[in-house]
Amino acid sequence: MLVPSPAVLAFDVFGTVVDWYGSIEREIDALALGIDAGAFALAWRTGYKPAMARVRSGELGWTKIDVLHRMILDEIIDRFGVGDRLDEAARRRLNLAWHRLDPWPDVIEGLGRLRRRFMLCTLSNGNLGLLADMAKRAGLPWDLILSAEVFRHYKPDREAYLGVCEVFDIAPTDMMMVAAHHDDLEAARACGCLTAHVERPREYGPTVNKDVSPRPGNDLHATDLIDLARQLGC
Repeated sequence: MLVPSPAVLAFDVFGTVVDWYGSIEREIDALALGIDAGAFALAWRTGYKPAMARVRSGELGWTKIDVLHRMILDEIIDRFGVGDRLDEAARRRLNLAWHRLDPWPDVIEGLGRLRRRFMLCTLSNGNLGLLADMAKRAGLPWDLILSAEVFRHYKPDREAYLGVCEVFDIAPTDMMMVAAHHDDLEAARACGCLTAHVERPREYGPTVNKDVSPRPGNDLHATDLIDLARQLGC
């Protein structure tokens, strides 16, 4: 099998690089609200795609993820019956939990090895400030932070993937999208990009069975980022 040799690896972040479920669950547990922290984390994340769809459809003007996260938060804290226990300051602090997500255990080593050979960037729907805070806190060694915010298009809009190619002045075949989500990878492939799937079976927590089986359309399939680095000769 011929191993692809891209110039740039562009990474999805939420779920692929960082453990949003475990991180948000811990933040909710720390507030001692007496609710199911895991269910709250899943509910918050479930609102993510519908909120972005409102932007992509034109119902909302360009709105960054921090603002969309807050819109979802205000709805679900009432649904969980704790709205009267979280004042404005508490809600603002909690919304910034998405800036404090912890990386999966393999990430720092895996990214470090990959960076010896490849240019590494993010391609996340998270906004720039969020991604910068996350990288600073977790020590994520990106060469460049790119976001849907740069292109004013949320993934899976093709402008996001092709925007990375434009930034680096490369052909789509020289960019590899790395993600734990097949819809993300399918959209990248439709733009002519290479794709690598990374297994994250516990992305949605211990009670959700996520399908992480290989798909034939992807150029690479890895169990984690250390395995991806090995496959790419790093």
